[in-house]
Amino acid sequence: MKQAAPREISLEFDSKTIAAKQWGDGTGEPVLALHGWLDNCASFDRLAPLLKGVNLVAVDMAGHGRSYHRSPHANYNIWEEAEDIIGASEALGWRSFSLLAHSRGAIASVITAGTFPKRIKRLALIDGLVPPATKDSEAPEILAKAIAQRARYSQRRAKIYPTFEGAVEARMNGMFPLTEWAARALAERGTLPLEGGFTWSNDPRLMAASSAKLNEAQVRAFLSRLSMPVRLVLAKEGIANMIERLRPVLESYKTIEVREIPGSHHLHMEEGAEGIAEWFGPFLRGEA
Repeated sequence: MKQAAPREISLEFDSKTIAAKQWGDGTGEPVLALHGWLDNCASFDRLAPLLKGVNLVAVDMAGHGRSYHRSPHANYNIWEEAEDIIGASEALGWRSFSLLAHSRGAIASVITAGTFPKRIKRLALIDGLVPPATKDSEAPEILAKAIAQRARYSQRRAKIYPTFEGAVEARMNGMFPLTEWAARALAERGTLPLEGGFTWSNDPRLMAASSAKLNEAQVRAFLSRLSMPVRLVLAKEGIANMIERLRPVLESYKTIEVREIPGSHHLHMEEGAEGIAEWFGPFLRGEA
């Protein structure tokens, strides 16, 4: 599959280093692309070349790919991504920009857009919108689980695959099955060679539960501040029950345009990329 070659760039801010790929040129509409949990910016290798007329920068989010890992005392709570998203945009010199995002990146985008609505021009989301709301009474159990898991994963020994092909196969058969091409793209950016083989570059603490989660009122507070246009693609064969779970939310926020497209959770890396590009392209260019 022939792809337009992106440029590797590095974004520096607040003593942090975010690795990224850039497609297009400075004359296009600025778009920051955010991948999903345990993925990296190669998540957009198939979709990005199809989006003409945009200056697209896909980042490795904190703890993923080739970007920095947070300090030993820090967390990877979803709302903390907002600071890095704004920091990356500042490093790019973007005062206002659009967000193209998948899964966990989509949730982080909604939180960022709700926090800084004047900075975000458009939201183009793929198989993700908001986290499942929790009850206030669940807070003690959530915190206890997070503390226990942080301790466990901070001491976890890295899994080593004797060959790179073993890592690719593991991604193909993971929580969300992937095609060989998609798994290889993520593994090429998301593994490190070491003695005895290859291991994932992701911070193991990403596996730990959040120390707190948003309740229904908080979720709706972020959604209510989305003053920008929003388009959401949902994968027909994506995360189990996601479409049903989001229907009550979408009924309350009819300004969010929704389109269901055949495909799995990573449909933007597979056959769904063309359909997504057709719908998102004019939107991100400000033509629709």
